[in-house]
Amino acid sequence: MSIARVLSFAFSGIEPVPVEVQVQIASGLPAFLVVGLADKAVAESRERVRAALAGLGLSLPPKRVLVNLAPADIAKEGSHLDLPIALAVLAAMDVLPREELTRYAALGELSLDGAINGVAGVLPAALGASARDLGLICPASQGGEAAWAGRIEVLAADSLLALMNHFRGTQVLTPPEPPRIDPAALQRTGPCLSEVKGQESAKRALEVAAAGGHNLLMVGAPGAGKSMLAMRLPGLLPDLTPAEALEVSMVHSVAALLRDGRLVVRPPFRDPHHSASQAALAGGGNKARPGEISLAHHGVLFLDEWPEFPRPALEALRQPMEIGHATISRANAHVTYPARFQCVAAMNPCRCGHLGDPSRECGRAPRCGEDYAMRLSGPLLDRMDLSIEVVPVPAAEMSRAPAGETSAAVAARVAEARERQRARYGADGPRCNAVADGAALERGLAADAAARALAEQAAERLRLSARGFVRTLRVARTIADLAGSGTVTRAHVAEALAFRHRRAERSQAVVGTSKAPA
Repeated sequence: MSIARVLSFAFSGIEPVPVEVQVQIASGLPAFLVVGLADKAVAESRERVRAALAGLGLSLPPKRVLVNLAPADIAKEGSHLDLPIALAVLAAMDVLPREELTRYAALGELSLDGAINGVAGVLPAALGASARDLGLICPASQGGEAAWAGRIEVLAADSLLALMNHFRGTQVLTPPEPPRIDPAALQRTGPCLSEVKGQESAKRALEVAAAGGHNLLMVGAPGAGKSMLAMRLPGLLPDLTPAEALEVSMVHSVAALLRDGRLVVRPPFRDPHHSASQAALAGGGNKARPGEISLAHHGVLFLDEWPEFPRPALEALRQPMEIGHATISRANAHVTYPARFQCVAAMNPCRCGHLGDPSRECGRAPRCGEDYAMRLSGPLLDRMDLSIEVVPVPAAEMSRAPAGETSAAVAARVAEARERQRARYGADGPRCNAVADGAALERGLAADAAARALAEQAAERLRLSARGFVRTLRVARTIADLAGSGTVTRAHVAEALAFRHRRAERSQAVVGTSKAPA
């Protein structure tokens, strides 16, 4: 009594975990059993497989059909195991060649008529199959996505019948090609920075944040232009490198957000609503899905109305902002997703938004501002590299102000600064100044004596934390890169300190982490 085997995958974060689908048909009362720690979607696959076979004119033998998903101690989730279960059952029935199927991994969801529907995780599965010198059987709609794995045989079929005909030799499935990268996807088609009138200091902070990948906090009255500035940040960022594009695309593939099999080649921009839960923001849920911070990997996470987010959700950002990944712990598993994102936050100075304007502020001022700042913890504020105040532009100035620099002009300077960072740190080093730490930062800082003296004096006088001191040096290094300077000077450190110690920093003093001077 032989057993038919077909390889598939479960997913731990973006890592494919091999799952062997074993099917045994033995004598006994007619039954179709699925074992191996399968969730409800996997358990229901038996009915979809039964219906798909009936649609092909086949029926299960009146015997005991046992499907085992090995290893049995790993939870199996999702409908992508439909196809490997069906193929293993057909092999056990001697409809398909068993030895031939051992050369492939498979995943896909079956319709009741035998059609193969798209599923999440095809790109990681293709890479996992390639690492094991196997081919991949997947839905026809996702053949191009699987082809990005490189030298791998991909059988992309639109139905179970097409696969059966292919293995029988009566039909040949054409190998899919990776979708061409749309040139329009590489163009910065978002809103242009030239549309922002005035706000020169804020635009400079935006350029510095883009050049070094730094976190940015903007504080200002409603309508001052905080969201408008944040929406223009993606247009300043350089394209993803091939390695970054593949990593980001794997996260989007697991989340079933990869469209038409095309890789993500531009830094993602995520702007969740302030009602987002901790699981939605940091990842989690019943199936430990990636959160917004992972979907923003190598891109921008924009948190508008920052203090309005639930406190637990905000505090869950603290560790990923430092280490670049999010680990979701469950009783039966620990799932890790990459989360190296650039956080851009915007907030009002108080609940009513008009603190500091005597003609419009509420009767609780300044207490209302203190209460509003208390929604944010000091450690969270300490992780923001740049904190700026966005002042409303008067209507007269807005109507008469000439158009400023375009996003393309600023993006060119940002790209040059990023190239300097890449050359300084090397291919295996930090991707930008914001993540440079330890020996890499010390080696690349190259600060003169006056710059170091100013930084040390400011840290002592302004009572900067060790984290705040290091982040100030990183920002100074980025400012020097924008200026084309190999050395960090006193002027660069002074500008970095000015960006860090603004009204938002005074809000930090309210929650007891620093005492900013007036």
